[in-house]
Amino acid sequence: MPAVTINGQHHEFAEGITILAACRQLGVEVPTLCHDDRLKPSGGCRLCVVNVTGSARPVTACNTLLTDGMEVQTHSVEVEDLRRTLLELLAQSYPVGAVERWPEKEFHRWLRHYHVPLAGDTGKLISPDPHPFKDSTHPYLHADLSQCITCYRCVRICDQVQGQFVWRAWNRGDRTRIAPEAPTLLTSQCVSCGACADTCPTGALEDQSILQHGGAAKWTRTTCPYCGVGCEMNVGTREGRIVQVKPVLDAPVSKGHLCVKGRYAFDFTHAEDRVTEPMLREDGEWRKVSWREAIDFVADNLRRILEETGSDSIGVLGSARGTNEENYLAQKFARVVLGTNNVDCCARVCHAPTAAGMKRTLGTGAATNSFDDVERASTFLICGCNPTENHPIVGARIKQAVLRGAKLIVIDPREIELARYAELHLQLRPGTNVPLLNALAHVIIKESLCDEGTLRERVSEFDAFREFIRAWTPERAADVSGVSADLIWEAARLYAMHKPSMCFHGLGMTEHVQGTAGVMSLVNLALLTGNFGKPGTGVNPLRGQNNVQGSAHMGCEPANLTGFVPLDQGRDAFESVWQAPVPRARGLNLMEMMDAAATGKLKALWAIGYDVALTNPNAAATTEALAKLDLVVVQDLFLNELARGFGDVFLPACSSFEKDGTFMNSERRVQRVRKAIESLGHAKADWEIICAVAKAMGFKAQFNFQSAEEIWNEVRAVWKAGAGISYARLEHHGLQWPCPSEDHSGTAILHTESFPHGTRAPLRRVEFEATPETPSQEFPFLLTTGRTLYQFNAGTMTMRTPNVQLRKTDTLDIAPADAQRLGLSDGDKVRVRSRHGKTVMPVKMDSRIKPGELFASFHAAEVFLNNLTSPHRDKVVMTPEYKVVAVNLEKG
Repeated sequence: MPAVTINGQHHEFAEGITILAACRQLGVEVPTLCHDDRLKPSGGCRLCVVNVTGSARPVTACNTLLTDGMEVQTHSVEVEDLRRTLLELLAQSYPVGAVERWPEKEFHRWLRHYHVPLAGDTGKLISPDPHPFKDSTHPYLHADLSQCITCYRCVRICDQVQGQFVWRAWNRGDRTRIAPEAPTLLTSQCVSCGACADTCPTGALEDQSILQHGGAAKWTRTTCPYCGVGCEMNVGTREGRIVQVKPVLDAPVSKGHLCVKGRYAFDFTHAEDRVTEPMLREDGEWRKVSWREAIDFVADNLRRILEETGSDSIGVLGSARGTNEENYLAQKFARVVLGTNNVDCCARVCHAPTAAGMKRTLGTGAATNSFDDVERASTFLICGCNPTENHPIVGARIKQAVLRGAKLIVIDPREIELARYAELHLQLRPGTNVPLLNALAHVIIKESLCDEGTLRERVSEFDAFREFIRAWTPERAADVSGVSADLIWEAARLYAMHKPSMCFHGLGMTEHVQGTAGVMSLVNLALLTGNFGKPGTGVNPLRGQNNVQGSAHMGCEPANLTGFVPLDQGRDAFESVWQAPVPRARGLNLMEMMDAAATGKLKALWAIGYDVALTNPNAAATTEALAKLDLVVVQDLFLNELARGFGDVFLPACSSFEKDGTFMNSERRVQRVRKAIESLGHAKADWEIICAVAKAMGFKAQFNFQSAEEIWNEVRAVWKAGAGISYARLEHHGLQWPCPSEDHSGTAILHTESFPHGTRAPLRRVEFEATPETPSQEFPFLLTTGRTLYQFNAGTMTMRTPNVQLRKTDTLDIAPADAQRLGLSDGDKVRVRSRHGKTVMPVKMDSRIKPGELFASFHAAEVFLNNLTSPHRDKVVMTPEYKVVAVNLEKG
């Protein structure tokens, strides 16, 4: 521990920190311009120079490490004069007026601090660059490089954090100019993350929203409402409107970074078609009503249906966009007020196979490791997910790790962006995950690449598994999957030998008829090689929506209570807290609710923040089922497809920017959500609406909550693994469960010594069952579906933001050879038909797609891609098979 003297005072610091970091710990402000804590120190601007005894000249504090006995002077006359000179040189060609316009910018602040006038103000302006890069075409980013001081922060943050390499330094010496690699940002490979604008110290790069609305008057720290990564953000507001979002620099997940959705796609909150008044539908028309009338309508009709047909004729759907507290109340309402276990959420159609498969093998249906293990892994196995588009902050961290030397294996039918950086890309046929993973296990055992200690102490059923897996040779799997046997051998060796190896998977693994089976096959690889329970390892699902992990974990699941506790195991504890019985009859999941509605057994559905009409598979069957319901309660921000087609009452909800609570991200981290603006119109938080209906139905005692924190404290009372996660402890950072007490620090890595079900985890013998969706002469193409960077799920939020300028609608991505054979060009409309329905959409030629296969996203209601998807489901949890459907094409 170095003992040093700074400005005459003696101090001790931890090993390996810089002079600048030490000064900041002491509250001593040393000026910088090229420095950003997210970047490797460069010392380029030299503004942070300090005197060090024994050094012939001042040294840069940002990249000079402390050493024992060092004596530092931070503000001597010499260094202050040097700083002033450096600033004067930078000011020689700086445009007049910029300082007054953006006084808070770092460069401008130091100019004022050192009383450095702009040369233009003194009549001594040196001719600036006559042709600086200027660009106002991008919906989110504005560039005026006449204000550039060549600090290189934009170049470095794009390279070192995002890994996009958009900004470049052109020419050399005093002719150096910063500009992108393309004529405009819109035509460049920019992914609109905004990191360059965030780090720019002058305003040369700026958010368009600041130019339009002005700077923020107030900042609120909260959690992103988009994917399950759980990035934290500072929301800037002015006069009740969100005007800017900036990343939280010390956020444990996002590390001071955001993607285009989190940073910029917030205008949906203020969209013109936002519904902020309760409404009833009468004679096909919506009529605005008071909250009292709307609540009474819902309560009276639910009460009527309960009396006429019983509790099992009503279903409740929680929301992956709602908070943990709200989902907890949704399932409590179903069980306590309605007396039914008919409660579910969108985890059913995405990661229910993950929860089931991992629970059957590892005992816990959640991520085993933390995102911080990305920087500790030597090898990544990316299976059926596209992190740089769908989970961009994790994707960027993986990309950076690979650029630093980590190995990467990608298993995906498409050549996703990460495949370009991969050591191996296993481009399998859609629907053949299980054969491929079984073949990897075969190689690991055949070549004695197993971790013998792990097999002895932590794994069971190895002998039976070894006999079973003999049949799954790489050659056999190659015939089924389309991946060459040589690649399978090579991938197995790399994963098993270049440890620690970390696996991420997504909906390309789960949304299949063998979704649960595929997840168990993936877990088998980790068990065989000992890639679990240690840093840099594990099996980690990348959850789709911001709180899909939390919505199911809070009990929006028919067979499990809060904490994913089976009904019979948790009944006594919950009944004690709730002072009400927990229903014993088996509940229906979402897909079973649709089946029951189609036969007339389900009479009512309350959908909270979930547009099942648009997002459920096999839209024709979904439409038929929904049309038979007597009551459809829609609780959302907008009149979605469910409301337009089937809603009887609309309850306007708040966005996450308008309420308090918590979200749970993909790595089991619970984080705070904080109210940044007042509720728009008469919108209410989901929890307030649920409580109001419960009270109207006579359950005031069980739903008499006054705040989100009160609800969370009840969650902690019934969920032992989360008992230690209080709001007070979440004030500055999130916590990962299990966290059973307030003196517990949370759990970053699961299964380090044992599993919830014992000391050993079983290897599962998974046979292959092919999807019924196979190509034929009539339907020769296999279509797989997914998300894109600029749009999100059903488009409810992103389609109401300038993201539509970056991605207007869904496209049918097709191999150029197939497009040419069919006479198709980019933008041509095609009729796409499956055995289940049809749609029309534009074509986009994409060389990343294999001939005979297609890819499409599902964000646009006008395309309605689920007209095509099939009725086939995972046999264990009934998750639909969105990822494989046979189709044909006709030019529009």
